[in-house]
Amino acid sequence: MRRATAPGVGPRRELMKVGPRAPNATSMADHTESALTEPAGASSEDIGAIAREDRVRIRRLEIWLPIVIVALDQLTKALVRANIPLYSSITIVPGFMGFTHVLNTGAAFGILNTSDFPFKTVAIAAVATAALIGVGMYAASLAPHQFVARTGLALIIGGAAGNLLDRIAAGSVVDFVDVYWETHHFWAFNVADSAITVGVAIMILDMLRVRTHVSKTV
Repeated sequence: MRRATAPGVGPRRELMKVGPRAPNATSMADHTESALTEPAGASSEDIGAIAREDRVRIRRLEIWLPIVIVALDQLTKALVRANIPLYSSITIVPGFMGFTHVLNTGAAFGILNTSDFPFKTVAIAAVATAALIGVGMYAASLAPHQFVARTGLALIIGGAAGNLLDRIAAGSVVDFVDVYWETHHFWAFNVADSAITVGVAIMILDMLRVRTHVSKTV
């Protein structure tokens, strides 16, 4: 005998409820900045136009920021060569900073400056060239919306290119910014070194910011 059912009520079925898929932390980190730049309620055409404008702005930054860094670096070095004799100093901020004309045959901030080994100039220039190419390739692999990271890499590229020009042309780099406290002196540096340092700091802060955002949303 078939079991009777109420009119209009079909056989009982169990339905499987599928909840929303958990967000992927990596994809959330990759799209953090782009999501913030998209206005609420924007159409796909508007979002596409915004993305194109962002790409153009980033490309201009990646081209012009390194050029400005190299130009400023070379200009300041030329002024130091013309106005401050080698190993001479002038005081800028008493007890804190001065300009001292020194030559650096090593890496940034005087690393390996006192070391001497065969083909030192060629070796350091080759390493600097390889590093510059590597940074450029990494910058090209970044997504267009990673504006902060691209800014940091543009600063690094500009600084590395500025010092590389000196190594190729003269075999050494002009350093002149001398920061000190009483008798303790920091390594002399230049505009190119400053750009590299700021660029690296921006990259580190950007990575920490992305990781913090991912940890809060997972």
